[in-house]
Amino acid sequence: MSKTAFVFPGQASQYSGMGLDLYKNFQVAKQTFEEADDVLNFSISKLCFEGSESDLQLTVNTQPAILVVSVATYRVLFELGFKPEYVVGHSLGEYSALVAAESISFVDAVCLVRKRGQYMQEAVAVGKGAMAAVIGSTTQLVAEICQQSSNEDSLCVIANFNSPTQIVIAGHREAVEQAVAEIKARKAGRAILLPVSAPFHSPLMNPAQEALKRDLEITTFKDPSISFISSVDVKLLETGSQVRDSLIRQLCAPVRWTELIQLLIAERVERFIEVGPKNVLSGLIKQIDKSLSIFNAENSDSVKTVAGLQS
Repeated sequence: MSKTAFVFPGQASQYSGMGLDLYKNFQVAKQTFEEADDVLNFSISKLCFEGSESDLQLTVNTQPAILVVSVATYRVLFELGFKPEYVVGHSLGEYSALVAAESISFVDAVCLVRKRGQYMQEAVAVGKGAMAAVIGSTTQLVAEICQQSSNEDSLCVIANFNSPTQIVIAGHREAVEQAVAEIKARKAGRAILLPVSAPFHSPLMNPAQEALKRDLEITTFKDPSISFISSVDVKLLETGSQVRDSLIRQLCAPVRWTELIQLLIAERVERFIEVGPKNVLSGLIKQIDKSLSIFNAENSDSVKTVAGLQS
């Protein structure tokens, strides 16, 4: 029997107006936004519904905004009777997945990702770090170029294994730019610098990881009620302590998205529902396996369509 996985997006899925339709049409979504506004002591709702692109791109805002929209969407689907066999997330999206799995409370998750965004932004001075997407190359070649572009003072590593044809690199700006130039010189695929303010999922995030570790250690984590697979270790996490440990290591570890989706396929997951803004993850999953059934839920029409798939 085929199974369903809910996948939750991370940064780069945000846009002004996200969540507004659900807020207007589902009481549980409205309550979710109001709860987040109270917890954060400012209107994350207004930021999601009316915020400028520049404000939404600030990491400290992006992370709670995407989490709130994703959880609101999940709660609508849950109220409509849809519960998946698996929940997973891409980086930040793991916090949304863990709220869905009842491993962490929504209030704790909102507070944690707000701090997470702040710590990540502060870890590396603006302009000192960079990230780039590499399309159409091989993991082996990109790893080799990253190593050649690094030295004792300047580091470049693979940050995201997003699909068989998309890899993201991160590190010190000069090392990342050197790697991008080398990829172009070798005609080893396209390499594009990304408009981000910090080198996420690289060793340069160690100060953020240490700061967030202190917050995670005093947060209550329960055993997930829905099967949750970590993108850090690409394995099922069954206890709250395992979840906490994976979230601590997540900031400096690469996102192993391709392996994660392949493991879900091996577990007979054939239907993937992207729960939250946009459909970035849906595109990556299609690059991994075109035969899968992939849907996105983020507004009234799409959640009703997804809810109707249960029969």
